[in-house]
Amino acid sequence: MLVDDDPGRAIVLKQALSDAGHRVVGCFGSDEDLPPKVTALDPDVIVIDMAAPGRDALEGMHRLHGDTPRPIVMFSEDAASATIHAAVRAGVSAYIVDGLQRERITPILEVAIARFREFQALRDELAEIKHTLAERKLVDRAKGILMEQRGLDEEAAYQALRRMAMERRRRVGEVARDVIDYARMLI
Repeated sequence: MLVDDDPGRAIVLKQALSDAGHRVVGCFGSDEDLPPKVTALDPDVIVIDMAAPGRDALEGMHRLHGDTPRPIVMFSEDAASATIHAAVRAGVSAYIVDGLQRERITPILEVAIARFREFQALRDELAEIKHTLAERKLVDRAKGILMEQRGLDEEAAYQALRRMAMERRRRVGEVARDVIDYARMLI
């Protein structure tokens, strides 16, 4: 998908992408509501070409990255360090200042896609670790409740949670949450 506010420049970029063997599924201006278009077109990469990304454009990219994450490649004439950092924070995978050269398009897109996938894998791993840690905290709290209410030691409390989870065919963390919720109701 191509985003460019200059129609003449967009035609040149679209042709360069096509010449490099890429299919442009849509071409839009940066002022358009891009997330629904990304959802509908499902592009592999979003290529943005603008002379200097302003605050509104960067906010739009940040929203786009949050709503429908995709690799984003930005071609710009703005080499200011602050702009580059803001673009990366907004979700840009590759920020290219040197301009568009046909022979560089495919390697740039491949690097952006690889960097995006690596970042997404790290993001997914972090989310899983956070979930596991939160679940572990719930299990510890539920064990504490069982230890206090039933006079069990830590191992016996954990085994009781496991047994309840197996009987109900649920995860230990889910049963732990139920134990905590039930204990709150009784207080």
